[in-house]
Amino acid sequence: MSESRLPLEDTFGDILRKAMRGTGTSGAALAAATGIPESRIAAWLKDDGTAGDAQTQALSRALHLDAATLAESAEERWYPAPVERHDVRRHAQHPHPSNGYVFFTEGGREAALVDPAGAPHALLHVLREGGYGLRYILITHKHADHCDAAGAVAREYPEAQIVMHGLDVGAIGPLAGDARPVRDGETLPFAGGDVLMLHTPGHTDGSSCFLYRSRSDPAGVLFTGDTLFAGSVGGAFGDASTYADILRSVDEKIFSLEGRTLLMPGHGPPTTLALAREHNPFFQRG
Repeated sequence: MSESRLPLEDTFGDILRKAMRGTGTSGAALAAATGIPESRIAAWLKDDGTAGDAQTQALSRALHLDAATLAESAEERWYPAPVERHDVRRHAQHPHPSNGYVFFTEGGREAALVDPAGAPHALLHVLREGGYGLRYILITHKHADHCDAAGAVAREYPEAQIVMHGLDVGAIGPLAGDARPVRDGETLPFAGGDVLMLHTPGHTDGSSCFLYRSRSDPAGVLFTGDTLFAGSVGGAFGDASTYADILRSVDEKIFSLEGRTLLMPGHGPPTTLALAREHNPFFQRG
């Protein structure tokens, strides 16, 4: 898999906004806690201007972020190295800004599609062009930019098994009745390997990740939807799950995997889990 340079999903302002929302911290409260004028914080939230070291230190203390990686984001000092993976193909999902993926065995004899979304004709072109034997349609969560083309793909590939968590499956309408539910920690057989299902609530209640492992690569490739990005995490928009849940999901279920596991997120560029952990302001460095 070769990537063009996709922008990081979150800017410094995005990270502040997610942390403020997650911790219930208003601009006025953050200003009072840090001594930084509220007008300056408001400007950063609009990606206007750059915070200095003393300011990122103060912000990190108030918002429980990692100071070094928050400064790294403010100064735009990190971008992941390119990832090459021959058996994973990323595609843009216009008009959405999301990533979709197909992973497959040699010759496409067995394949899985992750997050069917965007213009159906474009997505179906990707599948037809690859000549894939589609076994699974794996859906990470209920938001439209990750599942609104599920119906079109299911009609074209009726033998493909849809896999989605029961807490989010209502988003695909009548298809929900035929979907196989994500069961945390269980596996789906796939060619000579498997797909590990992980329930990672926080972004939505049913948010899930899928780890594709083969005999030749047991560390595998993890498709995270909007749970984890290179340099950030997803926003917490669950009905019952919370900001604390998404941080716990990432820390306990994702970062417990091998560091060399490749991360393929729903937005932004891929990287490894080791680098995703090392350059993520939402988690304190050891």
